[in-house]
Amino acid sequence: MRPKGSTHLGTRARSFFLRRCSSRVSRKQASDSLASVSAKSLLLNENRKANKRVLLIAPDNRTLDETLLASAKALRGAGLQYRSFLCRYEPPTIAHEGGINLRELSFDAQVSAFLGKSQSDKAGLRRKLTRYLELAPILRYKAEKQKDLDEVRHLEWRLLSAMGDVQSRIHRLEETLARYESLAIWHRLGMQVVGSNVGTMQENCRLYEVQKQEYLQELEVAQARINELKPEAYVEPEMRPEYDELKDEIHRLGGVERVREVLATEEATSRRPFLQAKRVIAATAAKVAGDTIFAPLRYDALLVEDAPHIPLPLLFICACMTRERIVLAGDPRDLPEPKPTEEGWLMGWPTDLAADSLSPTGTVPG
Repeated sequence: MRPKGSTHLGTRARSFFLRRCSSRVSRKQASDSLASVSAKSLLLNENRKANKRVLLIAPDNRTLDETLLASAKALRGAGLQYRSFLCRYEPPTIAHEGGINLRELSFDAQVSAFLGKSQSDKAGLRRKLTRYLELAPILRYKAEKQKDLDEVRHLEWRLLSAMGDVQSRIHRLEETLARYESLAIWHRLGMQVVGSNVGTMQENCRLYEVQKQEYLQELEVAQARINELKPEAYVEPEMRPEYDELKDEIHRLGGVERVREVLATEEATSRRPFLQAKRVIAATAAKVAGDTIFAPLRYDALLVEDAPHIPLPLLFICACMTRERIVLAGDPRDLPEPKPTEEGWLMGWPTDLAADSLSPTGTVPG
């Protein structure tokens, strides 16, 4: 027969129980408490470096808050960012102590901060998309006008070149007519052979003048068009770099349609993905066993604070969520003296789920 309120643990289960310092300062000396904090901090830091997920449980909220405070102080003393490492699933009973604000470690506060940051990021992305969609057609229109401007300028250059050629011919003909009478007879006869005489040169001058006037008229039209296109094709110096930066950002995110899909997607209301992403989750054993959000979650390590005051059924539920390592911390003197039996060891671990250790006030009976 086994004593009432006791249960049987084999040698394997007993080996999990580590004789460590008590989690409550009233049960140990200050030096032992510091050693306990250091050991827990080393364990948390070891799992952090290995990228392990840790479940930290305690029998009541006050014990859990004291453990979390001590761990946060130790991690802060080691120069680590405890805010992104520790998470308290239930609302803390201790607001702040020693410069540590436990409300910042609250799961609800961290989820709200994440959703707020996500909304802020979405608002910024929406502004970028809106600005990009504003600049894109403007710069496209400016590019078309710049192309037209380049074509008209090219036409202007051709008209100026043609008019320069006509002007040169008129100038040569006028020079020839001015010194025609002084030319040698054989030179004038040679010009007449090719049809170049005073009459034809004068006629050619009149024709070139007409052509020159036509070029001048076309040139006026081209220059008027250039003056119209200049302001239409002008791009402000800061507009192009801004557009290029926005374009690269939108392209990196997958394009306009992908960004629109992201902006149209509502934030997930499920809390489980956020909880699963946390590296260290601190909660009471009763909350872990009773809240369905923990049911599918698995952790690499389980750290149990003040283990002798946690009922064995709750402890087994939490242990089933652990894959690799279980560490029990507490004062073994809180348990009845273990007795050897034929089947193993008999330990007086509490099994009553209605025990005072589950009180919401977090008071552990003395």
